Amino acid sequence: MHFGDARSLTKPEFLKIFGTELDTTMRDLLACDMETFAIDMGQIGRMLAERGVPFSELIVSMHLFEESATAFFPSFPPSLPKLYQSFDKLSHCRIIILADTYFRSTTAVSGARIEALEREAKSLPPDKRTQFHGLVGGAETMRKLYERIEAVGATRGTVLIVGESGTGKELVARAIHECGPNPKAPFVALNCAAIPRELIESELFGYKRGAFSGATTEYEGLFRSAEAGTLLLDEITEMSPDTQSKLLRALQERTVRPVGSTREIPVNVRLIASTNRNPDEAVSAGLLRSDLYYRLQASVLSIAPLRKRPEDVPLLVEHFIEVMNGRGFRATPVVGVEEAALEAMRNYLWPGNVRELANAIETAFTFGKSHQIQLADLPESISGRHQVVEQGAAPIHPGSFADAERDLIRRALESTGGNKVSAAKLLKISRKRLYAKIAKYHLA
Repeated sequence: MHFGDARSLTKPEFLKIFGTELDTTMRDLLACDMETFAIDMGQIGRMLAERGVPFSELIVSMHLFEESATAFFPSFPPSLPKLYQSFDKLSHCRIIILADTYFRSTTAVSGARIEALEREAKSLPPDKRTQFHGLVGGAETMRKLYERIEAVGATRGTVLIVGESGTGKELVARAIHECGPNPKAPFVALNCAAIPRELIESELFGYKRGAFSGATTEYEGLFRSAEAGTLLLDEITEMSPDTQSKLLRALQERTVRPVGSTREIPVNVRLIASTNRNPDEAVSAGLLRSDLYYRLQASVLSIAPLRKRPEDVPLLVEHFIEVMNGRGFRATPVVGVEEAALEAMRNYLWPGNVRELANAIETAFTFGKSHQIQLADLPESISGRHQVVEQGAAPIHPGSFADAERDLIRRALESTGGNKVSAAKLLKISRKRLYAKIAKYHLA
């Protein structure tokens, strides 16, 4: 009897669980009760999932079942082929039921644990919280942010969120919305950097049929889509000054005028804007109108970059492991992190912030084989594997400027999940220049 190289069930546990299964299977089949058979198989699948048994071991048990049957049936007279065919079909039904209930239970258990942690976090005093409406972190800067979110959420005023790319500005905006008086109202988000500037006005305010070439129908716009709720304008400094002026008027008058219309339409929307730039510098550079900034300045929330709260890295790592396991990202769940891997993540500066950390955990899930995330499973920029000199190998010498530039661009793309707009902002170069560098260094 074999169990795999690294099994989580001992032999007595294996015999107890699957011995019970054989007994119940025999009872149900003798009673011709296939409905109860399916229920009993489901209970075994859930038991294995809750016990933390990897799916690979479940596969082994299925093969053992079939191997035993193959060895058993040749002793029967050749006049009983239909019996073997029926048993083969039954075996396939068993596999389907066990696999289905296993993955349903794995997802349910992880989801329930996450929900329980969130409920527990809400009941804790502010100075003990580590999770808040999807945000994760127990550092002092995060606890103060939670308090400010609650205070701002109780109002309907405009808000400006400031933070580097990948810090979770949209999560903060959603938390404000959920803390508000009408959390079930629409929450609508627009990334102003993701669409051409000339289209943002019609996207926000809507347009009438025939307002311009291609406007074959009427479009209500995002302001009206978010009626009674919240509208988030991410990277507001990417909006043209002219559209910013119209946005300011919409905030002051609480009305919008669709493109091609002469009629003002009342709206009741809370506006939240965000930027990864310093607002004062953006105003000086002409990227943010001063009058709009003054309007947004009443409530400004700043998110600390991850490098300034390294104590939150282990919490975030645990959170993303829970999320990945809950999604059934891979058959073998991850149950922890090797100390060397965790230490490397603590010491890394995270230029891509929480988004980069989430991507790093996904990489570890993709390429790792163990129940624990190991140092070798992490991206090279974090693990430092590219800096290690093998024994007997020639020492590494500093490369050329081109080598350094290529590595910097590669890291920026990796930390932003391949998002070239975000990578260009991170590198503080234009998108056109970034595209040229990507082509030059064959990074596409």
